[in-house]
Amino acid sequence: MKIHLPNSAFLGNIDPFLRSFGAGNPDFLEITANKKWISLHPVVLAMVAALGLTVKPENIFIEKLEAKSKHYLERIGLFKLLGLRSDIIITEHEPAGRFIPLTRIGSSEELSRFIVDMVPLLHLKPDQAEPIKYVVSELVRNVFEHSSSKAGAIICAQFYKKSNIIRIGIVDTGIGIKKSIGASYKISSDIEAIKLALTPGITGTTSRIGGTEFNAGAGLFFIKSIAKSAHDFFILYSGNAMYKLLTSASKPRLYIDPFRDRHSLNEELPYWQGTVVGIDISLGQKQEFSQLLDFVRDAYVKAISEQKKAKYKKAKFI
Repeated sequence: MKIHLPNSAFLGNIDPFLRSFGAGNPDFLEITANKKWISLHPVVLAMVAALGLTVKPENIFIEKLEAKSKHYLERIGLFKLLGLRSDIIITEHEPAGRFIPLTRIGSSEELSRFIVDMVPLLHLKPDQAEPIKYVVSELVRNVFEHSSSKAGAIICAQFYKKSNIIRIGIVDTGIGIKKSIGASYKISSDIEAIKLALTPGITGTTSRIGGTEFNAGAGLFFIKSIAKSAHDFFILYSGNAMYKLLTSASKPRLYIDPFRDRHSLNEELPYWQGTVVGIDISLGQKQEFSQLLDFVRDAYVKAISEQKKAKYKKAKFI
């Protein structure tokens, strides 16, 4: 496998980075990077870390990096997570207000501890912390419940003070969305699986609309809706396909069909074994999180009702 870290890759311009990923020999990983400087969305770093955890440390090859690039990857915790020597000495600084280093979460207990530690690291106000805690909890639990990933979830997050945005990446190398959703629905492509995963009330645990008592098929719909309500980016990448929610200045309206949102699709990407989720969350949004959840929840309930009515209206032949 080969992966190149450009000088810049965020959700708005992530497509070239994804297209450059080489999903070749799964036993080896070669990492290259821009010679001058790199500034990346946390989801990019989480992808590199997730790939690295699938191979032995001695089979990971990193080209010689410039001081700034090497320092950046060291600070974000890449070398430590993968068990690699960086051969540079860094004076540790308090990361509060800047980033959450690359972290591997493999159990509900580790998730609970991570969320407790996350808020002070980012110096968030209580009202700012709620959407972040919700997003992290939902996405990591998705990994536990649906991915069958041996490595668990890889997460990274960073706060950008100038734009007042939290950027989050959560990645796994599990079975992927198509296989997970395919346990309950007949699907033929990764993009079809992604569409179903983003549709409210659809879950791989059952074909029943609205899910079950324990899994209502609401998580990804809620998270996409949080990004849309804040006019932010959101991506979902699995197999060879990616769905990207694009920003919009218009008043947000939540749809059952994710393809009705302003979005882009790419169905010809290198194959990613597992699932990649990236999201940006603006902390300056005026709407209280509790009001936002009520807004999304109302849309979810309405969506489930409409889907059930449509199902029962279909002609039945005996």
